[in-house]
Amino acid sequence: MKYLKYIGVGLIFGVVMSKAEIISWYRIYEMFHFQSFHMYGIIGSAVLLGIILTQAMKAAEMKTIEGETVNIPPKDSFKYKYWLGGIIFGLGWALSGACPGPMYVLVGYGHLSILVVILGALLGTFSYGVLRKYLPH
Repeated sequence: MKYLKYIGVGLIFGVVMSKAEIISWYRIYEMFHFQSFHMYGIIGSAVLLGIILTQAMKAAEMKTIEGETVNIPPKDSFKYKYWLGGIIFGLGWALSGACPGPMYVLVGYGHLSILVVILGALLGTFSYGVLRKYLPH
């Protein structure tokens, strides 16, 4: 029961992604071929909303569920690691046709071939965890 609200938010988020056609491989294909503004508009809106909400959280000194003040540490200057991480993420997105959120919605729609992509994402996350101490941070 403790996690029911998170399941509810996840279900709502999945429905919104589905209705906005974010899970559509055709929309992703159009985006990577610069044929449609649809995905760029959604991503741009999400970035803008994220900036606004982050600034609002800082200004209001919001607290976590546990009652701790939200602390967002400053990021490093724009270094190569962000470019490299973005390129790797983008290549995975382009090759698989899905980013992490929609992958689970696609499973819900019965596209079981996406389980291979989820397995690859989990393997990549595990590999990062093993190699993290050897990587520059």
